[in-house]
Amino acid sequence: MKETIVIKIGGNASDQLPATFFKQIKDWWEQGKKILIIHGGGPQISQWSEKMHLSVKKIDGIRVTNSDTLNVTKAVLLGLVQPKLCQFVANAGLPVIGMNASDNHLLQGNYLNQSEYGEVGKVTKINKRWLDEQLQDQIGILAPLAQTADGHWLNVNADMAAATIAIQLGAESLVLLTDVPGVLNSGKVVPQLTETAANQLFQKDVIKSGMMPKIQASFRALKNGVNQTFITNDLGRPGTQFQY
Repeated sequence: MKETIVIKIGGNASDQLPATFFKQIKDWWEQGKKILIIHGGGPQISQWSEKMHLSVKKIDGIRVTNSDTLNVTKAVLLGLVQPKLCQFVANAGLPVIGMNASDNHLLQGNYLNQSEYGEVGKVTKINKRWLDEQLQDQIGILAPLAQTADGHWLNVNADMAAATIAIQLGAESLVLLTDVPGVLNSGKVVPQLTETAANQLFQKDVIKSGMMPKIQASFRALKNGVNQTFITNDLGRPGTQFQY
């Protein structure tokens, strides 16, 4: 049975993927691994929201999303970020498919806390059989949007979505690729991080609120069957690895 690697790419990272990214993806693909890339688009969504004169507000790294912001989010993720990533992967000579929640009920979800965050959700169920089939022959590029049982779209934090999907796929590894080389303390990468140490760094304000969803997602995946979780800015370097 093929091992699955789930990679989450942040919006900043998606615009500046180095050659080492594609080399590592190609190496994994040639080793027979299944690869799913889940992409955010935070900076691009903020930029387009401001152009549309919509407020940009986050609470603990979660974007507060009204119906107008949700429309911008869908347009940016599915119309700008995902096609560009698919083109990059195709240009590297790899088979690729862009996917979203409406494909065969791929990502189902519920509201996270509607009164606080608005149209924001969490992934509760994936169409594992269909997704597994797609990943046999091509690299998946998936937007972190979910749909409720009655088809209502929800914005989902990409780190949280990646952790849930990695868990439900039984992935071997979850890599959160961002624009910093890992969790930093005094400018240096923390090579290995336990949950206790992460909480201590957060209390000391060493870890900022924007990094917390990534750290929480990493530990949740690790506790629920994913063997390895990392935060890095380069697939060729491990960055910060999470441990019990």
